Amino acid sequence: MNTFGHRFRFTTFGESHGKALGCIVDGVPAGIKIDEEFIQNEMDRRKPGQNKYATSRKEGDVVEILSGVFEGYTTGTSISMIIFNENQKSSDYSNVKDLFRPGHADFTYFNKYGIRDYRGGGRSSARETAARVAAGAIAKLMLNELGINVQSGICEIDGIQANNYDFSKVSESEIFALDNEVEQAQKDAILKAKNSHNSVGGVALVNVKNAPIGLGEPLYFKLDSQIANAMMGINAVKAVEIGDGILASKVKGYDNNDQIRKTGFKTNHSGGILGGISNGDDINVKVYFKATPSIFIEQETIDTANNEVNCQLKGRHDPCVAVRGSVVAESMMALVLADMVLLNMSSKMENVKKVYSK
Repeated sequence: MNTFGHRFRFTTFGESHGKALGCIVDGVPAGIKIDEEFIQNEMDRRKPGQNKYATSRKEGDVVEILSGVFEGYTTGTSISMIIFNENQKSSDYSNVKDLFRPGHADFTYFNKYGIRDYRGGGRSSARETAARVAAGAIAKLMLNELGINVQSGICEIDGIQANNYDFSKVSESEIFALDNEVEQAQKDAILKAKNSHNSVGGVALVNVKNAPIGLGEPLYFKLDSQIANAMMGINAVKAVEIGDGILASKVKGYDNNDQIRKTGFKTNHSGGILGGISNGDDINVKVYFKATPSIFIEQETIDTANNEVNCQLKGRHDPCVAVRGSVVAESMMALVLADMVLLNMSSKMENVKKVYSK
């Protein structure tokens, strides 16, 4: 499946070493002002080749809007966008043409479909997430008009945890660090792994402010379940925590409950979601990325004929995919929220009457 969402949904297309990537976004209300500079800035946050902590692959990731926008505003029809690949080096993958790279989707794609694009993973490559960020930028423009703010940052790299979360510092950091007290240690961990031809994992924190009460469609389209769905669909993500996450299973009910006063909730252990519905508090989600599987240490594997062989990778890869992955997680959160905002409009008859009553 290449489509995500129900009312506000998007479909992506393209491969890592193909001519282009892109997306089609459906269900976008007419009349949203499209800020192309904002969209490009979102792409620039995720694009590769910007510093020594990311892959050296250089891509401009310039977005071209093909349809759905007229005189700077959405028309209510499908918005299609394309991003041309500019810096493929398919020759880097010639030595793994018939091998299954450990930790990658090569083995499962080949066994499922009987064919695979070995050039960087094709459709399973994290390069595809550029299209998700483009779609997420459209969702953000809609959410911005409602005062809903989505932000993200890195709270852990290679087990080095942030003690403070300061989103105002993220844009100043080459690795989007939330805590400048541990940022250098996190950077050092990335470079140490890179210089030893290895990689490290990390954790991104996605935060939503000003989410209205009522987002989420129980029972089978709950807000938290769709957030988890969206995050787990990102390359290299292996776990998701909403609110206190795992900690909620280790404390007593009294300590985990968020008590309520006239002014609101006294705590936010739930991460802003109760019963699958947003409660108006901050939505907090931690997204756990495994260490990048593309490493330059010789590893054991098999080939397509089931022979045991050794695998020695070449190419340009992120030593820590979590860094740029945090931008993708932020975009996916925006897409989930945009979908839920539109779905929630029909939850009460009084809302329907506002539109249709004469």
